[in-house]
Amino acid sequence: MKKEAGDPSYEEMAKLGAAASKSSLAAAAQGRTLPSWEITWEFVRVLAVDRLGRDASATEKEWREQWQRAQSGRAADETEVEPAPDPEPVVPPRSRVALMVAAVATTVIAAVVAVVLIVLNDGQGVERAEAGPVAEHDDSVFEGDITYPDGTVVPPKSSFTKVWRLRNTGTVVWANRFLARANEQPCKAPDLTPIPQTNPGETVDIAVPVDTPAGPASCKIYFKMADEQGRTFFPAKRPIFLDVRVSER
Repeated sequence: MKKEAGDPSYEEMAKLGAAASKSSLAAAAQGRTLPSWEITWEFVRVLAVDRLGRDASATEKEWREQWQRAQSGRAADETEVEPAPDPEPVVPPRSRVALMVAAVATTVIAAVVAVVLIVLNDGQGVERAEAGPVAEHDDSVFEGDITYPDGTVVPPKSSFTKVWRLRNTGTVVWANRFLARANEQPCKAPDLTPIPQTNPGETVDIAVPVDTPAGPASCKIYFKMADEQGRTFFPAKRPIFLDVRVSER
């Protein structure tokens, strides 16, 4: 919590309004002995309330409960301590109590700090752990023919541009992708036509130049989205296609 609050020095904390000396605040943080409730609250108040903007009443209630549990643990340790029997070396009772109280205080303070960090972060750490990574999803939807709809009659020995509109309905950016011709027909079109980069949710118009043959013909050319090596995306989807009739009209 001290690091989260900007890691102020104990001298700065005392100047910020803590009703305790910087040495008392330092001793409270080190956990050698259980500090009084007044010193504990001053330590928490300056960091959690003044620096982090937490609710004073709720914070005081939570920390007082933690401090009271630590106090109860210290009292229990003091009543259970008995001098070791001779001839084994006897540890003076007061020294033993001090050591045990320090150990209990250190453990309790560490546990309380861990709990408070979770509370101060509003449980965000737990939520992130449970949520896990979001899987990427690549998908498209055909939105229609923009030019030369199916059945259009075009003249022989001419050139025109067929345009389709697709929508990126996935979560993956379309980059370095192409429209790959999938079959041979009397009408000629490039093997690969670049697709402009398309972000998720956006539509893209894909234009393919087409040359018609010298005589009458029926042209139906299929196209699939692919990478530079010709490996197709969305293999389960139907291809888009050009369907025109070449005639003198």
